[in-house]
Amino acid sequence: MAFFEVHNLSRSFGGLKAVSNVSFTVTKNTVKSIIGPNGAGKTTLFNLISGFLPPDEGSVTLETRQLEDLSPDKIAGHGVSRTFQNLKLFHGMTALENVMIGRHTHSRSGFLSGMLSLPWTWVEEKAIVKDSLEVMDFFGIAHLADSEATSLAYGQQRVVELARAMACKPDLLLLDEPAAGLNMKETAEMGKLICKIRDKGVTVLLVEHDMSLVMNISDEILVLSYGEKIAEDSPLAIQQDKEVIRVYLGEDDA
Repeated sequence: MAFFEVHNLSRSFGGLKAVSNVSFTVTKNTVKSIIGPNGAGKTTLFNLISGFLPPDEGSVTLETRQLEDLSPDKIAGHGVSRTFQNLKLFHGMTALENVMIGRHTHSRSGFLSGMLSLPWTWVEEKAIVKDSLEVMDFFGIAHLADSEATSLAYGQQRVVELARAMACKPDLLLLDEPAAGLNMKETAEMGKLICKIRDKGVTVLLVEHDMSLVMNISDEILVLSYGEKIAEDSPLAIQQDKEVIRVYLGEDDA
């Protein structure tokens, strides 16, 4: 059985079929990238997988767990975490506090116990701080822990968001254009971090427009066009696929 499987997933908005009968699998401990031109349905697909949109039909399975009918928080609790195309850090909070939010998805403390300041909640909170700092150290940003997250350089904010997603301790990490807005050096560093995540044992599903990054770090690539899957293969095979060249790279690039 596949580690992660999407089967006949579809979603329409009015008369527009944003995602149409898309099926694919992801092997454990790999990086699989999803590419395609603007409007291909990549982010919609991510929103369906992560519970931000309900599918019209189809299924999403992580190992033996069915995810397609669950809310985003329940899906996160089952081991799926994500980042967003547009940065979504919390204003007025430090980088550490932003990362801690990811770790809180596994906390046992509820609102009432927190308000009552029960002793075990303080023990748990100290553990969350420790775990979050360890995640930040993994990404090389522990020295930014006390800095206000939204005041950091854009590239650093991207890494904070990545650390927050990893603080959830995911089995599957969804990255929605993590290199968006980054310069060449920052993009190369982001690629190294993604490979580091994979080497840590976390499976990565990546949506990205930077083809150099995609080709360098992907184990497999899925190509979408107008909401439909048109190819799924190794990076080298995708580069040579005539249909991919036609609809994505353009005839002139052939």
